[in-house]
Formats: sequence, C-alpha cells, structure tokens
Amino acid sequence: MLAPPAFVEESQSAGLEHVYQGGFEYFVGGGVATFDCDSDGGPELFLAGGAGSASLHRNQSSPGGPLRFTPVVSPITDLDGVTGAYPLDADGDGVTDLAVLRVGENVLLRGLGGCRFERANEALALAGGEAWTVGFSAYWPDDDRLPTMVFGNYLRSGDERSCDDHALVTAAPGDGRDGGEDRFAPPVPVTPGWCSLSMLFSDWQRTGRKDLRVANDRHYYNDGQEQLFRVVDRGLVAYTADDGWQPLQIWGMGIAGADLNGDDRPEYYITSQGDNKLQTLVDGVDGPEYRDVALERGVTAHRPFVGGDSLPSTAWHPQFADINNDGLIDLYVSKGNVDAMPEFAQRDPSNLLLGQPDGTFTEAADAVGIVGFERGRGAAVVDLNLDGMLDLVQVNREAPVSLWRNLGWGDVDQPRPMGRWLQVAVAQDGANGNAVGAWVEVRVDGRTQSRELTVGGGHASGQLGWLHFGLGDSTEAELRVTWPDGERSGWFDLDADRFVVLDRSTDGPVEWSPSQPSGG
Repeated sequence: MLAPPAFVEESQSAGLEHVYQGGFEYFVGGGVATFDCDSDGGPELFLAGGAGSASLHRNQSSPGGPLRFTPVVSPITDLDGVTGAYPLDADGDGVTDLAVLRVGENVLLRGLGGCRFERANEALALAGGEAWTVGFSAYWPDDDRLPTMVFGNYLRSGDERSCDDHALVTAAPGDGRDGGEDRFAPPVPVTPGWCSLSMLFSDWQRTGRKDLRVANDRHYYNDGQEQLFRVVDRGLVAYTADDGWQPLQIWGMGIAGADLNGDDRPEYYITSQGDNKLQTLVDGVDGPEYRDVALERGVTAHRPFVGGDSLPSTAWHPQFADINNDGLIDLYVSKGNVDAMPEFAQRDPSNLLLGQPDGTFTEAADAVGIVGFERGRGAAVVDLNLDGMLDLVQVNREAPVSLWRNLGWGDVDQPRPMGRWLQVAVAQDGANGNAVGAWVEVRVDGRTQSRELTVGGGHASGQLGWLHFGLGDSTEAELRVTWPDGERSGWFDLDADRFVVLDRSTDGPVEWSPSQPSGG
C-alpha cells in the first residue's frame, strides 16, 4: 500500500467554467461524459447544464502538465435540459458518439471527428421521448450492428408522485444486414418503472450474458425496490425472490461495479442517502443473492467525515479506480444535499476511500486536498493529462465544476508518480469496435485485477477511453482480454508505465505515446 497523493484544484486556471443549474427537475442529474473526440488520446469533457446549456470542452493539456480546456461552442452540443451523457460508438464507424439525457427529448449525437457532432435521431429512427431521463446503459448483442440501449426515467411529467416507465431501444429486425439501413426499433416500455437514477448492463455471473441493474429512488414509490432484469426476446424480465433476488429499498442514486475479492465476479456499490451499499454474491448460490458488506469494508460513507455536520449524507456518483497506483482499488463517491433537505447534511464533502491490503477502505479526501462543500453530482476519475495519474472532475449543483489534478508525491511545479501503472485500450472489428462487454485482466506478482468494459452506471456520467491499472512497485505486468463473445486471448508481457492498445486483429499489444494536444 502506498501513501495518498496530493491534488490541486485547477478549474479556473484550466479555463473550465461551467455550472449545472435549474429548479426541481434538475435536483438530480448533473453528469459529465469523458471521451476522446479529436483522436489525440486525451479525454474531452461534456458537461450537463440542466436549465442552462450543456458544454463540450476540448482537452488542451500537455502530457504531465497543468490541465487546460477550451470550450467547443456549437448549437449541436450546447443543448438545454441536459441531465447527463454517456459516450459510445453507436453506429460502429470508429468515431465516438454521445447519448445525451434530458428533461424532454433524449438525443443521440453522432461523432464526425474533430469534436464535431450531428444529430442522429432521425437517421437512426431513434425516438427520444419526452420523459425526465437520468439513467442510461448500453451493450451489443452478438448479431446486432446497433447497440441495445435503455433510458432510465424518473418522475412522470406533471406528476410529482408517480414514476415513469423506462424505454428499451433495440436494433430493428435486419438492422443493416442484407444491405439495409441501420435503424432502431420503436422503444419498448420497461415496467414497473420506479424512478431510476442509474442503470448498468453487466455480466454479474461471468457467463457472457448481460443483465440490467437498476438503482431506484425510494422517495417516490411504496412497493418498489432495486431491480435486476434479464434480457429475453428483446425485452426485459425482472428477477424475483424466486430467483434469489433479495428485496432492497434505498434512495438509489448511482451504481459502480468492480471485482474486489478476486473471485472473477463484480461487487456493486450503490449510493443512497445515508445508506450506501456494497453488495457481494453469496458463496455457493446460483441466483443473484447478494449480501451487504459496506460496514465490514468501511465504505458506508453515511455521514460527513469533516465539516461539523452530523446529519446523514447524500451520495451520488460512485467510481472504483486506483488513485495512488498501489494496485489496490479505491472508491470515489460524490456527495451533496439534494437542494435544501433539512434532515440531511448541508456540508457534505465527497469521499475518497483508499483500498487497504486487508480489503477495507480508509477515508483520504482531507489528506489529498479535495475537500469541498459544494453540492456534488456527477463525476469522473480519469487521467486528463496522460501522466499515468488519475485526476478528478465533479459537476456541482448551482456552483462551478470542480477539477483536481493529481500531483502524485510531487508538487505543482514537479508532479511525481506514486506507484507504477498501465493504461489499456482494446479494439475489435465490427459494430462493437470498443469491445464493450469485454473483461480486461492485468496480473502482477500473481495477483490479478479485472475490469469489465461497460457503458452505463455512475450517476448520469459515462466514460470511454483508457482503462487504468495501478501496479505498485512492479516494473512488469501481464495482460489478457476476454472478448465480448467469450474468446480469451493469451497472456501478454508488458513493461510498466505504458499506454498500450490491444486490437483483436493483431498479434499483441502495441505501445502508444501521447503527443502535444490537438489544436482548438
């Protein structure tokens, strides 16, 4: 285990000016999408604006240097009513697109390269609806050229006590096969809808099948619960207690998955108000029977750890990542009062929980310098300046976005990495070019870290790009990929502190090096 890094807040110096704002409809949401839209390897930021405009910011950071961003002004991306966004290559052309969630019509923006986009709803026959959407997830069925997508809806328009159905969107029969056009079929209602705030297609059994987890806000239902659906004949069927699913009612806000105990099956962290859960499968069961281990692992994060407020916390975006490159997974949780709920903490700083060798977690947000009392919402833990150290961006309600650069064990003028690291991108031919649904494994000194490539989860915030692995003090690592169809590569030997791209059509990983940022 390595000591915590130091962070410096750089939103103003980076030129990142943005506020998520608005009334009741924007109490939830406030996401950020991170992805590369100019093909230089560095992640751009697309920020939800709520009642204001969303904004796209081009990454102009030099490798290892201070963070720099330039706004990309366009009526295509500067949409109003945006709650969140998720990057994915929906049309399989090798250029990243954006699924933009809104209070009103959801929009699929097709990437054109050079951080330019065009509206694609009409071309792909996507019905964006008119609901209040905050959740999203997607995956590629084996034979489809377009993804299966689900849009998770919140309250029904004009009704402050009734939850809306969700919308499942699949490829139309014959989508692009036999020379036809790629088009989506009309959306299928997913019911019952219990005010979802996060959705995630994930292979919880490691069988190759994707099921859908849904986190629901119990504030607006009486008989609802958290949900798990299986995909059946292009529809969704809920798991029940007869299958082993245990009823759970929380204020479900966000979902994050990671294999924390090395059994090749992901644990799931679900954020809530004062009642965050860390679920692990019960040993020896065939169905989705989970038990909560948040207390024994030290990740309940149910009250503020600093600031003097003793009321319960409100947690939003969870993300597992190795912040200090010690080879142990850490957990970031954004926090913030919904608006002015008196029974919950007003001064509610976000958590950075560092993984320990014994499997527990320890709070480190104060030690690393990221404590703030803005009302946090969506977030991303991502290497913004391509130096092998993960940075933080957090969208705040009615306050400027927060942006923290990871200095490692150095300072502002001379950042210095902590442990060693490896960053991996995978690719394959066909519609699912980013290999969504693959599992990437990195083995160091006999210990294996696993990452599932997913689109969805978090809170209104999605990422597409480099997968980051901390290696501790190891100078070498081994890499293996289980592709979405179940085929598994061999193990590849790699040196540490490298970016590598593994294309399924090639003989092995290829090293990649960052260059200076692309022009604005």
